Amino acid sequence: TLGLPDSPGVPKSTTSNTLTAPYNDLEAVKALFAENPDQIAGVILEPVVGNAGFIPPDAGFLEGLRMITQENGALLVCDEVMTGFRIAYGGAQEKFGITPDLTTLGKIIGGGLPVGAYGGRRDIMSMVAPAGPMYQAGTLSGNPLAMTAGIKTLELLQKPGNYEYLDKITKKLADGLLQIAKETGHDACGGQISAMFGLFFTAGPVHNYEDAKKSDLQKFSRFHRGMLERGIYLAPSQFEAGFTSLAHTEEDIDKTLAAAREVMSSL
Repeated sequence: TLGLPDSPGVPKSTTSNTLTAPYNDLEAVKALFAENPDQIAGVILEPVVGNAGFIPPDAGFLEGLRMITQENGALLVCDEVMTGFRIAYGGAQEKFGITPDLTTLGKIIGGGLPVGAYGGRRDIMSMVAPAGPMYQAGTLSGNPLAMTAGIKTLELLQKPGNYEYLDKITKKLADGLLQIAKETGHDACGGQISAMFGLFFTAGPVHNYEDAKKSDLQKFSRFHRGMLERGIYLAPSQFEAGFTSLAHTEEDIDKTLAAAREVMSSL
């Protein structure tokens, strides 16, 4: 998260073998492999960043990572906790046509209930108990309530037109926010992919966390508070992505944009 390999309470020894590179920077990744030959086990990333705000991959970035990891015998691990089933039924890997070696998924597969999952190549997954020596278990693994909710969620997402609807309302929201910001005199950039969107209070463009940090955080805080006062609950940080759902209506989007115009006009 935010390009940091650690956090308070995590021993330095745990993160001493973690290397970080800026998102959307293939040359930085190549440099790390060159500086650490045969030492990098894998590359882990959000294919579309959500934990620094909504940041999509530049053209060729994900494909480049796939090529670099294959050339160096390293795994490509896609954290699809946010993108899984949101930007396409097959997640970002379907959307961008890449095949990672491992994928992680979050509570989207439980219809919002607490659950997570991971999967990948057969030879890797065969290492997990009981088939292999790597022990893994969880108290809530396979919880019947979460699984029932998840199955129903996946059934609903497969209905024709649902992803087209999500893209339609999210594009209306994201484009509307940018237009309102422009009309009210605020520097802003952002966008959306299907049901995932974001808005930065900076002229942009934003390609990675360093770019995102140029945002006006005080302005975002005032914007967030103003929206909250009008009944619109957005993510509470400039560095978080937003999501729409099939429960959102055109009227909800119109109400959100009307509130945004009021707030941005007063910032």
